[in-house]
Amino acid sequence: MSKQTDLLELKKIASQIRRDIVRMVHACQSGHPGGALGCTEFFVALYFKVLKHNPKFSMDGKGEDLFFLSNGHLSAVWYAALARSGYFDVKELATFRKLNTRLQGHPATHEHLPGVRIASGSLGQGLSAALGAAQSKKLNKDDSFIYVLMGDGELQEGQVWEAAMYAGFNKMDNIIATIDYNGQQIDGPVDKILSLMNLRAKWESFGWTVQEFNGNNLDEVIKALEHAKILAKQGKPVMNLMKTEMGFGVDYMMGSHKWHGVAPNDEELKKALDQLEETIGDY
Repeated sequence: MSKQTDLLELKKIASQIRRDIVRMVHACQSGHPGGALGCTEFFVALYFKVLKHNPKFSMDGKGEDLFFLSNGHLSAVWYAALARSGYFDVKELATFRKLNTRLQGHPATHEHLPGVRIASGSLGQGLSAALGAAQSKKLNKDDSFIYVLMGDGELQEGQVWEAAMYAGFNKMDNIIATIDYNGQQIDGPVDKILSLMNLRAKWESFGWTVQEFNGNNLDEVIKALEHAKILAKQGKPVMNLMKTEMGFGVDYMMGSHKWHGVAPNDEELKKALDQLEETIGDY
């Protein structure tokens, strides 16, 4: 399969996952579609191209790359990516946020959902958990990578910077972190709530190698994540500042913090689905 054909197939998966997201959130009238849509290319690149992983899930993850979702409110896109890559039946997506489901609004572990290693949603904690896994990999002489995704708004949590300092000082070169840098949080634009100022300079000052890329360009995301593996082996942790647009792919959701945590109504769902091609088959 040529690279171009491969990319076209991945774009089809991205379109289907976006359909999954809006349908899941609409069905329960609860959830966070904006960030999930904005990060779809990242999850497709990770689970269908970059990540060394096994859908026959083992909690210890020996010999595998591990992924941690810090901004757990993006659960819809993660669940869709896990289901579409074989971790569980895609039909289970219909249970999103319902009573006694394994697909909780924020990822949890007591339901034993394959692919989920920590409960997340309490913002600011994911990087610390990922660093624990990265340290374990080093102690076990396992050269696999640890990936973590965070939101830009959660960088207002102090724990993030304690973890950043630890990783830089200890040269944790097996961790590849990514920030969903869409400039929006639940209360409004990040710069108006609490500006992050020069984010690249901050991470570099903590001893990280930083790269920036367009998170809504699938080809660019794949190349950046592959390049991050090369950068990481140069003795520093890697931070990806991934520029995305909230609600990407659905025109009336794009760029507005309103869609951080609001479900589309029936009419809005139809408008969204009219813009998103069904490529693999709805659940």
